[in-house]
Parts: sequence; C-alpha cells; structure tokens
Amino acid sequence: MPLYKNIPQGSWRLAKIALGGAVLTGLAVATMAYAHNKPLAPVERVELDKYLGVWYEVVRKPMYFENKCVKNITATYTLNENGNITVDNQCMGSDGQRHQSLGEAFVVNPPYNSKLKVSFLPEIVRWVPVARGDYWVLKLDEHYQTVLVGEPSRKYMWILSRTPHPSEDVVNDYLAYAKSLGYELNDIIRPQHTAQ
Repeated sequence: MPLYKNIPQGSWRLAKIALGGAVLTGLAVATMAYAHNKPLAPVERVELDKYLGVWYEVVRKPMYFENKCVKNITATYTLNENGNITVDNQCMGSDGQRHQSLGEAFVVNPPYNSKLKVSFLPEIVRWVPVARGDYWVLKLDEHYQTVLVGEPSRKYMWILSRTPHPSEDVVNDYLAYAKSLGYELNDIIRPQHTAQ
C-alpha cells in the first residue's frame, strides 16, 4: 500500500499550493536573473540636435558624484566647437549652495549616437580616453521629452525630463522599463525641484 494514501486530503491541497508557490517564485527569480544578465541595449538612434538643451533629473540611482545634490538637479547639453557635447550639471546642495560640474560627452557609436562616454576631467586633459563613464540612452520618447539613461553594469541610472514635474504615469512607465532591463529600484532617489 503506497504511503501517500494515508495523507489527509487537506494536506494534499496545502502541498500543491506550496509547490505552486515555489515554482512561481523560482520562475520570478530566473526571469530577474535573465534580465540582469542580458546585454543592455540602447535605443536605435538619437538625433543629437533634438537631445541638446536642458534636462531635469527626476529619478536616479545613488551615485557618489551626486551625494551633495538634494534638489533642482539639471543637466544641460550643448554642442561644442569640436563636435562633442558640453555637459553642464548643476544642483542645489544640502548646504544651500549651487554646485556645478562641467564635462564633455563623446559619441562612441556614430551615426546612432545612443552610446556616449562622459569625462569630467579638467578640460586640458579630457582628450585622453581615461576616466570616462558610460552614458547610454536606453529609452527615449519620440518627442524627446523623457529619457532613461544608464550604463552596462546597471549600477547607475537616471530618468531625465524636459519638465521638472513630469506625469507620474510617465515616470512609472520608465521605471517599469528600467526594471525589465534588470535594474534594482529599491534604492532610487527622487530629487525635489522647487522655484529658484
């Protein structure tokens, strides 16, 4: 006589529920691991003339360069005389002072322009291809109003907007997309934007 015939009917139901839960949990973990290990792909193409201008930071993952920044964080991109992009990052610090970091972005996949390297070294040595961070455009709407920026290791990520207060639905859509790419979102920062 098989042993399972002596197991009460209610226990079978609980065992089936537990097994189903374990299978679903395993699938969720496997899906997240796959998303995290899948190579990150940028958008197909960025038209730099449309991308230039002022962007407001609305979400980011922690980054040591921005530890001092608490509100009114902006990035302004302009084309410089050598064809690269001048990066002017500004923010208000917890000390009440405005902070500025000037850098330069170099397109690494022309003519697609969706992968850049950014350097904040002093201008005189920026041409040396060291200490440059990856800046990949991962999601960008057709009107160039909202963008998700990241890098291959998924350690850093930003959602930037042309307005300091974009729709929460738009922000949530970009966060969901970032999560689908394998980004962990439990440590995101949402800086404030106030009238200056």
